[in-house]
Amino acid sequence: MAVGTEVPWLASRPTRWDETADVVVVGFGIAGACAAIGAAEAGADVLILERTGAAGGASALAAGHFYLGGGTPVQQATGHEDSSAAMRDYLTAVSPDPDHLKVDAYCVGSVAHFAWLESQGLTFERSFYPGKAVVQPGTEGLMWTGNEKVSPYLDQARPAPRGHKVNAPAERGGYEVMRVLAERVRELGIRVRFETKVDQLVADGDRIVGASWPGGAVSGAVVLAAGGFVMNPDMLATYTARLAQHFLPLGVPTDDGLGIRLGQSAGAATAHMDGAFLTASFYPPDTLLHGIIVNKAGQRFVAEDSYHGRTAGAVVAQPDSTAYLIVDSKHMSWPELPMVQFIDGWETVALMESALDIPVGALQETLANYNVAAADEHDPELGKHPDWITPLTEGPWGAFDLTPGAATYVGFTLGGLSTTVDGEVLRTDGSTIEGLYAAGACASNIAQDTGGYSSGTCLGEGSFFGRRAGAHAALRRQEGD
Repeated sequence: MAVGTEVPWLASRPTRWDETADVVVVGFGIAGACAAIGAAEAGADVLILERTGAAGGASALAAGHFYLGGGTPVQQATGHEDSSAAMRDYLTAVSPDPDHLKVDAYCVGSVAHFAWLESQGLTFERSFYPGKAVVQPGTEGLMWTGNEKVSPYLDQARPAPRGHKVNAPAERGGYEVMRVLAERVRELGIRVRFETKVDQLVADGDRIVGASWPGGAVSGAVVLAAGGFVMNPDMLATYTARLAQHFLPLGVPTDDGLGIRLGQSAGAATAHMDGAFLTASFYPPDTLLHGIIVNKAGQRFVAEDSYHGRTAGAVVAQPDSTAYLIVDSKHMSWPELPMVQFIDGWETVALMESALDIPVGALQETLANYNVAAADEHDPELGKHPDWITPLTEGPWGAFDLTPGAATYVGFTLGGLSTTVDGEVLRTDGSTIEGLYAAGACASNIAQDTGGYSSGTCLGEGSFFGRRAGAHAALRRQEGD
């Protein structure tokens, strides 16, 4: 099936199956691996169908964060108090349309899920990285990866760091996660067919009873875990137009929406298909967080200490998606990630204002008002945390361009198939499609937009709901449904 928005045809039940299984998992990323393991642990015979030649998918590209909380051993060991209620309050606050059943299940089950991940062979160092960064520079097991300490959420939920990273240096975490889980799949004797691209679901009446690929078909309940659609230009243009221009896709070639389109062939509903994660992080170093971010009218519009995804979403929402980071000489530094461009430096704010084509006096007034409040270590306009508030009074002043196209933005999709808390795929009328499940990036779960996303959400919800989907599919097969 060519890349596009085309929905494949459902296949009819064949007279003979080439293979049989209790649970068939389509995709071998984090969600597929955990669905397969969850099903196998529940006693099911499992087959994974992976269209490439190796396990991993986009999960292997991740830094290795899992967004978990409620009082995990890492949180306890590093002196960070947390509860499932506080975690639930935060995730509810940052979600435009929270799925309360999923949020509650995820938060209540978070500590147990952490223990399950360690039981599979993943390790998390009992240490904390206190800095503001995109990812820990070393093997530290915990850091802040969301907007828990950012206004207004700081006052809506008790904050705690929840970004748990596996014991691997910096950006190598995702590779380590998939290496360990792939080994666990082998230990459990789970069958895997590589180089096998599923092109149709097999139906018997209104039930899904298997999947097919060119030259073969397998019977069993199906768990779709085939990734998002960031590599499908047609789907991006249809659902998330803002990712279609000036953004680099963060994913692998197989993130073409196949899993979503397979689900749609069975009558599945979708949710939050316009949702996407975006970033062009200007930190680290965290000294740049002392600066202010303004739009082309010279007005601030987002607390500068926000998680980089929230900042990116706020920038894109501005007129012409134009924004600048303004710093004085005391806080001037060069971003460690080459994502934003330095424009220039100026001896006066008036000269900078003119060079950036900001209305006369607007930036001067914004900076003057900010500096008055910053002298008292508070930010009445946007609630920036006192840790990052300092008057910007030491010239010359410099500016970085945060505008998409000038800055390098990367992103991935968040929307997908509508599912129950156990991964059952839903129709538009709310009924479940028997025999069909979805998890990971081809399903819509907790993360809905870049403003509410926290690093670790993809691996966290992919592993958690993937495991639930596999276990539930196995249970239903054992019940003879």
